[in-house]
Amino acid sequence: MQGDLNIMPDKSFWNSKTVFITGHTGFKGSWLSYWLRLLGANVYGYALNPETEPNLFHAAGLADDMDSRIGDIRDEDKLHAELKQVKPDIVLHLAAQALVRRSYEDPVATFDTNVMGTVRLLNVLRELPHVGAVVVITSDKCYENQEWSWPYRETDEMGGHDPYSSSKACVELLVSAFRRSFYNTPSGIPLATARAGNVIGGGDWSVDRLVPDLIRGFDAQQPVVIRNPTAIRPWQHVLEPLSGYLLLAQKLYEDKHSFSEAWNFGPHEQNRCTVAWIADQLVGRLGAGAGWKQDHNAHPHEAHVLSLDNSKALHRLGWRPRWNIHTTLDSVARWYQAHAEQSTTSRLRDEMQLDIERYSQQGL
Repeated sequence: MQGDLNIMPDKSFWNSKTVFITGHTGFKGSWLSYWLRLLGANVYGYALNPETEPNLFHAAGLADDMDSRIGDIRDEDKLHAELKQVKPDIVLHLAAQALVRRSYEDPVATFDTNVMGTVRLLNVLRELPHVGAVVVITSDKCYENQEWSWPYRETDEMGGHDPYSSSKACVELLVSAFRRSFYNTPSGIPLATARAGNVIGGGDWSVDRLVPDLIRGFDAQQPVVIRNPTAIRPWQHVLEPLSGYLLLAQKLYEDKHSFSEAWNFGPHEQNRCTVAWIADQLVGRLGAGAGWKQDHNAHPHEAHVLSLDNSKALHRLGWRPRWNIHTTLDSVARWYQAHAEQSTTSRLRDEMQLDIERYSQQGL
């Protein structure tokens, strides 16, 4: 595989595949759903209604391009009924409570959604042997963060200081247990987990995230308050991990259990930047006079340094990240500028399609 790098999702594979995505109304789920439609897949989504207004799912009119079903990942009976009716070839599990600070405010809901929601999904899938591959999306924060400077590998210790990070570590452990207890047979469903870094891109309006917070501040012409400007994160465009998820799902489907394990999909080393640097770059592209200031109040613990080792995905899947941080930020700025111009849903979908085409054709 070392000589066959920079592999992209294969349209001939995905065309006419039936794909069931949990969390399709979220930021990443919306991009993933649209990319799969461009690849010719039959896309079914299962998620709660979008949490924010505006949101990418509605702004880009994505419900018009797929079968969107509203439901809670914790409702096992409804989830079972939907999966039994759809009969998917592939399941991509993105539904989650994905915010660190919210996990401090409501740890019970965080663990219930992230851990027990995944348990319920995997338990239902045990009765659906026609499924050909399952990818469970966790997070780079599943690792026991030692605040060291070198990247984390898939074999490093699971942990998590905050409830969100701990819940994602728990998901990694429970997926491993389900795989070894119920899925690890010749007829069992291939099951893998995928971990990604700090994902950014057009159409994210989540609360308490850097880029959406900046965009809201720019719109209001107010300085954005940033908690930890010196924190270093592995920033990546949303298409980077999504390309990894799609490639991993294809490998699972085609080669069965050879790829049923955990995988990192992080950005290039040069994309490890401070929060302040990212903020300054977006101020320069979109700020129009607005800026940011540091919040000196006390806040719950968050990791300071974090990055992922991509070596395994590079050598065994042929995957590598394609966009540097400047290309990523240019894409982010273009999308939010288009939205600020009160573009139609078709224009915003066109922007998404152009980004997917640029990403598919352009290396670093």
